[in-house]
Amino acid sequence: MIRTVERGSIVAALAISCAATILGAQGPCDILQAAGTPCVAAHSTVRALYASYDGPLYQLRRSSDGKLGNVGPLAAGGVADAATQDSFCTATTCTISEIYDQSGKANHLTKSLGGGQVCMHVDQEAVANALPLMLDGHKAYGIKVIADNNGGCTPPAGGEGTGYRLNKTTGIATGDQAETEYMVTSGTTVSYQNSGCCFDYGNVETNSEDDGAATMEAIYFGGGAGWGHGGGSGPWVMADMENGIFSGSTSANTGNTSVAYPYVTAVVIGRSGGTYALLGGNAQKDTLTTMYDGARPSGYTVMKKQGAITLGTGGDNSDHGMGYFFEGLMTSGAASISTMNQVQANIVGAGYGSTTTSIGESPSRSAPPVALRNDFQDATTRIAYTLATTSLVRLRVVDLRGREIARMVDGVVPAGFHEVVWDSHEARAGVYLLSMEIEGRVVWSGNVLVGH
Repeated sequence: MIRTVERGSIVAALAISCAATILGAQGPCDILQAAGTPCVAAHSTVRALYASYDGPLYQLRRSSDGKLGNVGPLAAGGVADAATQDSFCTATTCTISEIYDQSGKANHLTKSLGGGQVCMHVDQEAVANALPLMLDGHKAYGIKVIADNNGGCTPPAGGEGTGYRLNKTTGIATGDQAETEYMVTSGTTVSYQNSGCCFDYGNVETNSEDDGAATMEAIYFGGGAGWGHGGGSGPWVMADMENGIFSGSTSANTGNTSVAYPYVTAVVIGRSGGTYALLGGNAQKDTLTTMYDGARPSGYTVMKKQGAITLGTGGDNSDHGMGYFFEGLMTSGAASISTMNQVQANIVGAGYGSTTTSIGESPSRSAPPVALRNDFQDATTRIAYTLATTSLVRLRVVDLRGREIARMVDGVVPAGFHEVVWDSHEARAGVYLLSMEIEGRVVWSGNVLVGH
């Protein structure tokens, strides 16, 4: 289908088709249950993680009157009913006040009440409509975790980071017990790529304090090389084990490769007896890559896990990290890599970003995907485009040597007509290249001549 919008002399069109993806007969937790490593926590605002689950996925808090409302799946085992949220939050702002545990263990997450030593402030709830996406051809909403606004632990009122937590849990691994954790996040929005401590999901201290090495085990995802890094420019799947974020047996394992995909599956398999594994991959296709599988770092051979759960912050409530969260779970026992690849196949089949572009390599002149208007007088270039559905979009300018000059769009963009302006006053005269990616795929490129 071609959708065209006209505004003055600008005509923008983008061909969009919906992938007909059907959720499988099993959910991730069904697969793990059959393998002997059952879910003990299962959190998602975008879909059910069991084929039979038809209960609430998350709770909304309406700012206009404080009223609470639940959002469940469209059908058992299905995608979240975003229309329920849209209706409940009409003409007001909503936040996500609770993320329900689908495992039956009642390990529900609410906003963190603050750390016991540092970052003692109460965290923020996520804005409910801040992260729209397409899943299995349906709109859903993920969780956009924001960082505190000054990088410290004493932000001004309203400047706290996003964080969810449960300190009194049921069934979560403690001590050196084995567990598996995964989350689906995003790794391509560089302007929103985590570099702080800590965008985590997983097992943390029950007192919200830093209780020393090996007292937590959570997935850390980000590109901040100061805390730990792998090979390339990031982001990386790493493990936060308290007082250390590790990409392997150390905090600097170049064999742990970058996973810069629109949707990323990030996995930590924490075994008893001194070994663990890190897996990562494209949540839209292919199998998982084993980023590391071997001995734990020195000082972490025997774990002292305490069994609380965090989402968005570190073990001591450090809320300087940011990121996107769509789904995640924790198990009792260490799943095999082959089992996690079965889970990965289910995630791929779920249809993340299932609205895909269908334009050809050389779209017709009558319906270009993007329209440009270059104004030499005021040194601006206007780029107009239309999206049929909400999508992850990246629009950037590079010079002829491939150096990035500007990034005008980098994130989730709602459906409809959009126009952005590149101010080229600071650019040297010459030819520049523009490119647009939608859901990780380059769908258009063009040239801009700058003359001063």
